[in-house]
Amino acid sequence: MKSSPFLYKLIIIIIIANLIPSLLALTLEASLIYEITSFGQTIQQNQHDLQSSINNEAQQQTITDTFSNINNINLNLDSTTNNNSKFQNTASLSAFQQKGSVIDNVPLQKVRVGDIDIAYRQIGQGPPILLISGSGNVMDVWPTHFLQELSRDHKVIIFDNRGVGNTTAGLKPFSIKQFATDTAGFVSALNLQKTDVLGFSMGSFVAQQFALTYPEKVNRLILYGASCGGQQSTPQSPQVVKALSDFVNNQTEDETSFLEVTFPIKWIRENPNFLDAIPKTSEIILSTTIKKQFEINENWLSRNWTGVCDQLKKMTKPTLVMTGTEDQAVPAVNSLILADKIPGASLVQVRDAGHGLMYQYPETFTKVVSTFLNVTD
Repeated sequence: MKSSPFLYKLIIIIIIANLIPSLLALTLEASLIYEITSFGQTIQQNQHDLQSSINNEAQQQTITDTFSNINNINLNLDSTTNNNSKFQNTASLSAFQQKGSVIDNVPLQKVRVGDIDIAYRQIGQGPPILLISGSGNVMDVWPTHFLQELSRDHKVIIFDNRGVGNTTAGLKPFSIKQFATDTAGFVSALNLQKTDVLGFSMGSFVAQQFALTYPEKVNRLILYGASCGGQQSTPQSPQVVKALSDFVNNQTEDETSFLEVTFPIKWIRENPNFLDAIPKTSEIILSTTIKKQFEINENWLSRNWTGVCDQLKKMTKPTLVMTGTEDQAVPAVNSLILADKIPGASLVQVRDAGHGLMYQYPETFTKVVSTFLNVTD
């Protein structure tokens, strides 16, 4: 096997390609590539069993054309098959058009947590999974296909972070630690002993802090578009920081620069109407809240503090780290760092996807998350 800087860790790299619609179902043609060395923790399966489990699960979900011989792996992303750069299929659009039946018909609830009232919705039945949104995101903008499929066998809990949408801002200063405390209080208020947790972008920072501070409340952890921050992480480029800052502070005349941070330029050009397929919401985020979230995001991603990278070795929960290879908002290399630091973590990189991976390839995103949840305990 070609040497890797992250030997002696469990790294699963899944490169997904070419989603072909049919009249009956969607067939996902994919290349699943594994580099596996058992670290003896987290996922209680040996190399052969784990690969077999994921392959079997993938086949059940119509993922085909896998690389099953892990001794002949080529980890060079340039040698893998590309994703279809177009929207994955028209069914994605129809799923978004069904948004009203997925979210709007689910009652909005509120619960008191510390100094704030947290607004949330619960969809489906089964083991709970808590979705923690990214900066500037309200709970209604999770991909509809993802919510639909995940809620078939899980209780999916979505909520607004402090000061966002229908959740009050309270009096306490914004920080990742405060958001993790809010999340812990929220889980307790829902009378959940523990839950699976998926954090996106800023939500992944919160999820890490939550899992480190309240490990007893976490079952499994999914970190998407993530970084452990601080001196060991890879920061955003100055161009990305400027684009985000200009957008947050209303110093840009159009959204192009901001969108190019979230989605690859090539993909935007090939999908000029992509914004039509992103869920719309009537929830409001105040500009002051967006600025506060931007500030704590940049503080986490900066290298002028220690970060939580060295703390991640204490993680004992099954963990999936997921990124797009073209992510600029949180550089994709940070996911490699996370997968190296977290014992037994699984790493999934999706070729040609940016920070908005879950909107570019909602079926791929959903299948990867579902597979992880189905093959881990």
